[in-house]
Amino acid sequence: MRLSRTLTSSIAVLGAAMLIPATALADGAERLSRMLSPLETYSADFEQQILDGSGQRLQEAQGHMWLSRPGKFRWEVEAPYEQIVVSDGNEVTLYDPDLQQATVQPLDQRVTHTPALLLSGSSSDLTENYDVSSSQQGTAETFTLVPKSPDTLFEELRLTFYSEQLGFLQMTDSTGQRTAIAFENVEQNGSVDNSRFNIDLPADTDVIRESGQAAAQ
Repeated sequence: MRLSRTLTSSIAVLGAAMLIPATALADGAERLSRMLSPLETYSADFEQQILDGSGQRLQEAQGHMWLSRPGKFRWEVEAPYEQIVVSDGNEVTLYDPDLQQATVQPLDQRVTHTPALLLSGSSSDLTENYDVSSSQQGTAETFTLVPKSPDTLFEELRLTFYSEQLGFLQMTDSTGQRTAIAFENVEQNGSVDNSRFNIDLPADTDVIRESGQAAAQ
């Protein structure tokens, strides 16, 4: 089974503790903005699962991601099938080596509603585009984001920080299907070479742009 676009396109579970009631929406957005504002670069291994509405696992994958704000990221799925998603801040490229195909689209408003670009974008966009609430359990702080616009790939996004470092992401779509991503070996604000956010495609790659026209790269 090929990996879905959603699986391609953010953990240690802490012991039970007293759950702090969710904050007001404005407070949650302000708190999340403060936590994301210092973030310049982010690098981590990830394990990713897609679960159906009943919690049954449908797909899983492992890989590595790099992020540099504003607007740049590289998401490499290494197993079970190789796929690469790269944003250079202007365009997003999804490359599938097995199919020898790449899809390129501009970094428009619709694309920036995906979780990776949400993290790489401006933290001030959160209060404008999402209703945000937060809760805390021990050192784990979870933010729940609900898009104000219907033109998104998810209906709810949860970001969990452990000691103020992003460690888990869960996205739920309109069918109840969940994409859960656990991050490990995290390096925040370390050195990331800008070449990570470019991709050199093989000469025989079919490049499909958003217009639907294909060209040889």
